[in-house]
Amino acid sequence: MGLTHREQQEVASANESGRQPVMFVHGLWLLAGSWDAWRGLFEERGYATLAPGWPDDPDSVAEGRANPDAFAGKGAAEITDHFGEAARQLTRPPAIIGHSFGGLITQKLAGEGLAAAAVAIDPAPMRGVLALPVSTLKASFPVLRNPANKSKAVMLTYEQWRYAFANGVDEAEAKALYEQYPVPGAGRPLFQAAFANFNPKAETAVDTTNATRGPLLIISGEVDHIVPKAVAHGAYKRYGKSTATTEFVEMSGRGHSLALDSGWREVADTALAFLEKSGVGPS
Repeated sequence: MGLTHREQQEVASANESGRQPVMFVHGLWLLAGSWDAWRGLFEERGYATLAPGWPDDPDSVAEGRANPDAFAGKGAAEITDHFGEAARQLTRPPAIIGHSFGGLITQKLAGEGLAAAAVAIDPAPMRGVLALPVSTLKASFPVLRNPANKSKAVMLTYEQWRYAFANGVDEAEAKALYEQYPVPGAGRPLFQAAFANFNPKAETAVDTTNATRGPLLIISGEVDHIVPKAVAHGAYKRYGKSTATTEFVEMSGRGHSLALDSGWREVADTALAFLEKSGVGPS
């Protein structure tokens, strides 16, 4: 499936602007609109932004909750190809920023040489990351408990959202985030990540040896349940033999909602500083 009309317009707008593009990649249970605050900030700083959706994503949370089948069946390769198509249509290589499963996709795109620089926030595990903390299993259990969910999309209950995403904020904010953001999440990517180390052709594999890729920052939330530090830092260690710049930052007291919740600005400022330090400024 090609880019949607909205996505094509965003690519065209970025190209026409002549500014450094930044492409945002959302993760499971979210939509492209989850990046709206980030896009506003980055545009203010002089970047041109775009936020494609996953293939067949609906336009709104309400529409997504009403039609969970729209999310079903999407896998890592298909999602990566979709964002890769957007990146290749840009006249300048974009900085790419992704959260959760979008952080994994971001690393795959960087490994393909499509990113001027990349920031992966609490990234889902790539093939080769062996850490499997109990909290990850518990947060993923609503999907992984039933093999039939591989071909379906699953909506988190509030209690499941609170544990997996919003454990780093208070109850009132967790409930507000639940009302605003989550949609049913495709089961297939979660199964692909969970069983990648048993599959030599896993779609969650990342080329960590590409020495010509742009600089990469991995950001980890200290109290994240679904992608704990052991998982995020495990990804960082996979780049140990690469000569390309790779950095790791842990955000104190932050859970998996760190890119969405009231502390999002601290994370965004960390990403902005990394891009500018890496020579990928807004001009």
